[in-house]
Amino acid sequence: MTDIGDRLSGARCVLFDFDGPVCRLFAGRPAGGIAERLVKRILRDIPAEEVGDDLLSTRDPFRVLRLFANERPGHPLLGVLHTLFTEEEVRAAQSAKPTLGAGPLIRTLAGLGRRLAVTTNNSADAARPYLARRNLLPCFGAAHVHGRVEDMDLLKPHPDLLLRALDGLGLPAWEALMIGDGASDAAAADAAGVSFVGYARNDRKYRELRGAGVSEPLIVRSLDVVRREVAELAER
Repeated sequence: MTDIGDRLSGARCVLFDFDGPVCRLFAGRPAGGIAERLVKRILRDIPAEEVGDDLLSTRDPFRVLRLFANERPGHPLLGVLHTLFTEEEVRAAQSAKPTLGAGPLIRTLAGLGRRLAVTTNNSADAARPYLARRNLLPCFGAAHVHGRVEDMDLLKPHPDLLLRALDGLGLPAWEALMIGDGASDAAAADAAGVSFVGYARNDRKYRELRGAGVSEPLIVRSLDVVRREVAELAER
């Protein structure tokens, strides 16, 4: 049995990161443009000279939120930014590109009785409609799509999302496996006591996962590899 097969054999539930393992959320609506729009909203209320250079220059909307929260904890504009980002994510989900092999893997797992949940730093309000349009939401159940809260400290690599998913499923960490594509996913899984398989759609993601300590046998370039492992286990 392979390392991935061994982990799957003991998993009664599988937790999926959303942007990456399920789809490319920002394929049609680039994240850099969203970051720019969030910064412009900040500059409507706060002069540029009072905003950190890192915040002004970043192309990552999550980093905009984190930096603003760190610079001005409790500022009322933070809630406005979260709302705007969620609206942008919901729009992005309409043009998101499905990850090759994600749908068949999710349906195979659900068909074999595995419990499924989404644990994403993105908004659940974006993930649920995407899954519904792809006819995948019934595989999870709307209540098992867990996304961003306003407290940025609770996003991955913090294990909060995974712990909420496990609580909702009523299962212990040792019976769970997470599929993620980033260092924060691997760290959150480790902190929650959940086993992990990394999905690397390109060399950059592969290096990120290896740098996070994920061993090479636990990284796949295609989700079809995981689906085949699941199918082989079912035949035994």
